[in-house]
Amino acid sequence: MAEIRWGMIGCGDVTEVKSGPGFQKAPHSRLVAVMRRNGKLAEDYARRHGVPKWYSDADSLIADPDVDAVYVATPPAFHKDYAIAAARAGKPVYVEKPMALTFADCEAMLDEFQSKQIPLFVAYYRRAMPRFLKVKELLDGNAIGAVRFVQVSQYARPSEKDLAKALSWRVDPQIAGGGYFYDMGSHTIDFLDFLFGPIDKAQGYASNQAGLYAAEDTVAGSFVFKSGLQGAGTWCFAAPYDYEAVEIIGEKGRLIVSMFANLPVRLITGAGEEQFMIEHPAHVQQPLIETVVNELLGLGNCLSSGITGARTNWVMEQMIKRIDR
Repeated sequence: MAEIRWGMIGCGDVTEVKSGPGFQKAPHSRLVAVMRRNGKLAEDYARRHGVPKWYSDADSLIADPDVDAVYVATPPAFHKDYAIAAARAGKPVYVEKPMALTFADCEAMLDEFQSKQIPLFVAYYRRAMPRFLKVKELLDGNAIGAVRFVQVSQYARPSEKDLAKALSWRVDPQIAGGGYFYDMGSHTIDFLDFLFGPIDKAQGYASNQAGLYAAEDTVAGSFVFKSGLQGAGTWCFAAPYDYEAVEIIGEKGRLIVSMFANLPVRLITGAGEEQFMIEHPAHVQQPLIETVVNELLGLGNCLSSGITGARTNWVMEQMIKRIDR
C-alpha cells in the first residue's frame, strides 16, 4: 500500500478542525468517504472538505472497497458496534475517545480485533503532540529526578448551555458513559499512562453537586501505577472559576503542564523556573494520525492502541462510584 484511504463515520464538531483535516494532510493518507445518518449533512461535510464520497449509513461506507481503514467519530455509545462491524469487514479502526461506553464494551472490541488480528487505535492524541512529548523528554532526561507523586486538578464553571439545561450528549451517561470527567478527564488519565505505564489500582467517588444534568459533575480519586508511583486527582465542573493542571513532583523539582490550555510547560527546580512554550498544531489529532498511518504501512509504531484505551476506561469506572450528596 502506498497510502491509507480512510472512511469516517460521524461528521460532528471534532471532525471539522481537530481530526478530519488531519486525515487529508498526514503523509500517505486520504479521506475518501464520510458518513452521517443525516445524508444532507454528510453531503455538506464532503463538499466543504473535498471528500469524494458520502453515505447516510455506516454499513455502506464500511463495505466500500476504496476504504482501507475506518475512523469512528461518533459519541461513545456507538463506538463498539461500528468498530466491530469494521473489524468483521477486515478493516483497521481509529476510534474517538473514550474508547467505548463501558470497559465491558472495550473488552468486546479488543476480543474482536485480536481474533481477526486487525489493529485498533484510540484517539488519545496528546501522546503525539509536541508539547506533551516535551514533558516526556524532560522526564526521560531526569530533569526532576525520580518522580514521587502526580497531582491532577481540573475545575471549571458550568457553561451557559449547562445552566440553561440545554444539555449536550457529553453529560448524558447513556450516550457518553459519564459526564465531562469521561469526556475530558480521560485525556489526562491516558497521558499519565503514556508517561508512567499502566495504573494498577484506582478508587474514587463521584457526585452531582449542582444538579444541572444527570452525570456526575465532581470526582475525587486516587491511583497507583504498576511501578508503585502514586497519584491523586480532583475534577469539579461546577466550580466558580476555571483552572486545570497536572503537577508531576520529583525528588529534584516539579513539572506543571496544562492538558487543555495553550500554556507553557513549566520546569521548576532549585535552580529556578524554565518555561517551554510549544503551540498546539493546527489540527491537534494529525500527529497521532501520522503514527497510525505509519504503523498501517509498516513504517513505525503508533503511540496509542485499543489496549491503552481500554485501560483508561477501566480507571475511570473505578473512580466514578457514585455517592449521594
